Amino acid sequence: MTSVEHEPVASANGIGGIPVENPATGEIIATVPDLSAEEVRELAARARVVQPGWEALGFEERGKILLRAQKWLLDNADRVTDAIISETGKTYEDAQLAEISYGAAAFGFWAKNAPKYLADEKVRSSNLLVAGRKLKVRWRPLGVIGVIGPWNYPLTNSFGDCIPALAAGNAVILKPSEITPLTSLLLKEGLDECGMPADVFQVATGRGETGAALIGEVDMIMFTGSTRTGRKVATAAAERLIPCSLELGGKDPMIVLRDADLERAANCAAFYSMQNSGQTCISVERVYVEEPVYDEFVAKVVEKIRQLRQGNPEGPGSVDVGAMTFPPQLDLVEAHVNDAVAKGAKVEVGGHRSDGPGLFFEPTVMTGVDHSMTAMTEETFGPTLPIMKVKDAEEAIRLANDSNYGLQASVFTKDLAKGEAIARRVHSGAVCVNDALLNYVALELPMGGAKESGLGTRHGAGGIRKFCESQSILISRGFPKKDFHMFPYTPGMTKRLGQGIKLMHGRGKRD
Repeated sequence: MTSVEHEPVASANGIGGIPVENPATGEIIATVPDLSAEEVRELAARARVVQPGWEALGFEERGKILLRAQKWLLDNADRVTDAIISETGKTYEDAQLAEISYGAAAFGFWAKNAPKYLADEKVRSSNLLVAGRKLKVRWRPLGVIGVIGPWNYPLTNSFGDCIPALAAGNAVILKPSEITPLTSLLLKEGLDECGMPADVFQVATGRGETGAALIGEVDMIMFTGSTRTGRKVATAAAERLIPCSLELGGKDPMIVLRDADLERAANCAAFYSMQNSGQTCISVERVYVEEPVYDEFVAKVVEKIRQLRQGNPEGPGSVDVGAMTFPPQLDLVEAHVNDAVAKGAKVEVGGHRSDGPGLFFEPTVMTGVDHSMTAMTEETFGPTLPIMKVKDAEEAIRLANDSNYGLQASVFTKDLAKGEAIARRVHSGAVCVNDALLNYVALELPMGGAKESGLGTRHGAGGIRKFCESQSILISRGFPKKDFHMFPYTPGMTKRLGQGIKLMHGRGKRD
């Protein structure tokens, strides 16, 4: 694997750059600028100048550039994959399946569907006062969109939000995580090569202060990250009265019923808890298993986790689980495991940070867990899987809902009707039956969180309309010079108006 190498750079204001580390080796692989508030302001000013021209191109011409970008991504997949691996420590397959595949799909999806989702809508009204009028709703871009991305998926959950915003006709400024900025910079190079007009898409590298400055300059902010930081983003957006969309934390439950296909359930639990080292907002973070099949399920999962190969990704098929990306996250994972053990949990496999260079925590399965433990109640975001025995489905549902989060959930049962009924009772933005996470790649489906897991959605019509404002249009033609309800008021007119109101609203069915 070839590492991404960049010459050290400095911010224009003289402030030193930000070192980027390969978390699997500890090697500093690049330095990127730490942009000041003034530099962010300059980016936004340039974006405002060019945005009207980008909007004026129309869906077809914008779509052509997005489709060229799709081809560029596929043609440069190895280069982009290397960049992702070098700054995240994830495996080749994680980068391929969850990043490159998503990005290629997203370019094509939004190029095709933006005209459909944002087409003018004809509206019919039941109110006789507007009878004969033409009513429609149109969508227009907000202007300049700010995207603040996370470190765990620098293409999918960072750059991915930029694609529908661009397709809608907005200019976009992406502030990637300072931990993983290289993929965003490389994708900007790709868009430039594909004919993206100058300054329509820009990347603002920097730390938290850079993100705060961005919120102060844009017309809408899209943020993905922790609930704690999301509250700050929402507060800042509210102060400016600009819209925000937030995808925040999760503590995603899996429910395994006694009639489940245990082999499939165990495979899903193992993969979707450990994929990307568990650093996925919709990964399986806790499992509730009905008592009659608990022991068998645990045995299957432990066997699968024991077989996982972990280490520095050195090419396709080299390891199953890579490094963790963010140093403080490694400490948090260790704290959650230690807390569980101190309160009586049993570590069935794993349980320790790995020796040697790099940010590694062993793939870990714990039993004997309960909701007194942070591993069952707070977002861990690491390669751990706590499994809890429950009496029945009712207890599983109650415990699944016993959380401040509501991002993703899954239910496993051979009774599909029962599975859907349980899914409808779980308070979560998305629920899979006999599967997990795959709903995310169905770009037609809205993806968003309930409770403290966020505001707004990605994907589907709402995933692009949130980057727009609606405008209602009413057109009257061929009407008299004065409507009957206009001045001057007369007793006769008032009587007729009352009769009209009763006619319009007095014939409905009532209890």
